[in-house]
Amino acid sequence: MSTNWQRRAATRPKAVEAVTLVLLLAVTAPGVFATRAVMPETPDLWPGIILSAVACGALRWRRDRPLQVLAVTLLCTMGQGVLGYLLTPLLMGPLLVAQYSTSVRTSRRTTWNSALTAAAGLIVAGLILPSFHGSLILALVNPAAWVLLSAVFGSYVRVRREYAVARAEHADREREEEARHRVFQERMRIARELHDVVAHHLTLADAQAGTAAHLSRSDPGKAFEIIARLPDSTAAALRELKATVGLLRTDTDPADDLAPAPGLRQLSALVDACSAAGLEVSITTEGQPHRLTPVLDVTAYRILQEALTNVSKYAATRTAQVRLGYTGRYLTLSVTNDTTPDRPVAALRSGGGYGLLGMRERATAVGGTFHAGRRPQGGFEVACALPLDRHDESIAT
Repeated sequence: MSTNWQRRAATRPKAVEAVTLVLLLAVTAPGVFATRAVMPETPDLWPGIILSAVACGALRWRRDRPLQVLAVTLLCTMGQGVLGYLLTPLLMGPLLVAQYSTSVRTSRRTTWNSALTAAAGLIVAGLILPSFHGSLILALVNPAAWVLLSAVFGSYVRVRREYAVARAEHADREREEEARHRVFQERMRIARELHDVVAHHLTLADAQAGTAAHLSRSDPGKAFEIIARLPDSTAAALRELKATVGLLRTDTDPADDLAPAPGLRQLSALVDACSAAGLEVSITTEGQPHRLTPVLDVTAYRILQEALTNVSKYAATRTAQVRLGYTGRYLTLSVTNDTTPDRPVAALRSGGGYGLLGMRERATAVGGTFHAGRRPQGGFEVACALPLDRHDESIAT
């Protein structure tokens, strides 16, 4: 059941966002009632509810405009404090979420400038209300501490994501170095085989020709017998040379350093390569395509490449379906294949193998979500939702 919900969440980011904001509002509302329960002079109920709803609604744009959303939620929270509401972590929920989102998506300097500004605003709101002057912890320390704690947690997540991106880039460089090392070793092996072919067969043929010339007068019969065996030696040399040199004609050379990074533009070439290997791939695109940033473009391509590779190696059927969905803020990808229930595939286990781990790390590194697992109707599915950068532009049609 949980796997099914994860799969639906990965393919329906808008619904997940709406449910999250509604749940946050439901958690924030008890903070309004808590003030009426503990304060001798209770403020009106509806102003606090309305300000909480406005703050939660503003969180819809926290990924595109984190600083503006933080300002709106801060003003709403300060307004609640001025009206006499007790600034508990429940009531400050939208502000804490906005501060966390700002810390994750902005620089270190911007994070702490915004956090200190928000803390100062809450302190000012606490000083304005006389009801809390008897308790500095409730009026000043408690709200500021929660905002700073949210900033610390967001900064930690941002550092972890940057580290994950750096680790993925380092792993890519190591794989490239390993590939070049293997190409070098393979060429050395081919060079040794070429040397053996030349040293053995051609030297033998040269010796046979010399012996035949030497015996041509003294023993013509023996000389003709040696000459008759000479084509066998040269034919064997030609066969081995052809087999060895044929290995050099494969495309093992590394790509030109000036070549562009792979992206969804090369998706058709990837599909053609899969077709050549016997895997039929169908592609469905939904929504208006966007011009992606280089990081997001190569991330989407690598995830699709690895998913189709897994289908080619492990799936029971030879077909796969690729779906690309463009929304206002997300790029959703899914790769599915239909395997029959009576032919289980050991490799189709959610979370197993380095391929699934690599795809999950790539999606997480750009702030996206990832899911891989069996489908209830049979088969296997890889699905992820990658957030579009606010500078991405729609491709004009």
